[in-house]
Amino acid sequence: MLTEKDPYRYTTDESLLPLVAEGSVPAFNEIYARYGQKMFSYFFRMLWKNKELAEDLTQELFMKIIGHAGRFESNRSFHTWLYSIAHNMCKNEYRKEEVKMKYKPVAQAHASSETEKNSDLQRFREALYGAVSKLTAEKKALYVLRFEEQLSVPDISQVLNIPEGTIKSRIFYLLKELKETLSEFKTLHIYP
Repeated sequence: MLTEKDPYRYTTDESLLPLVAEGSVPAFNEIYARYGQKMFSYFFRMLWKNKELAEDLTQELFMKIIGHAGRFESNRSFHTWLYSIAHNMCKNEYRKEEVKMKYKPVAQAHASSETEKNSDLQRFREALYGAVSKLTAEKKALYVLRFEEQLSVPDISQVLNIPEGTIKSRIFYLLKELKETLSEFKTLHIYP
């Protein structure tokens, strides 16, 4: 039985968008409940683990959803539409950062704290994060969408607007690159 508190709990995302376009607050709240934390997490991982930026972009993303809900094509997947918007927002942030870096003197060197004893798994995770953070924006997006957000190849293809075969090929070469970068961990069972 549906209650007034959650009248859209079992409604599909795609069915909620027309209601959001009409100004339904409960429909928007349901979309936000489903995707708010997930999108914050996506922005956080994609954008240098900057919490404030991730919060700002999450809010901006949901404002875009409200503003563009009426233009949503019902034959599309809401999930891939949402990630497409988020991906484009990340690309814009990368461009802004490039401009900042171009006009900003090189200042900070990354200092790593090797004072703590880390387990092999912790060291591997840190090395993996370091390797992923050094990837190009396109490769980083591919990594996050596939291995952290666990999107399917067809969904990633729609988000990035790249053919599925190309996505599969890029994933193969990305894994090969990460395997070479993380070769010092090849004795661990978690090695890619």
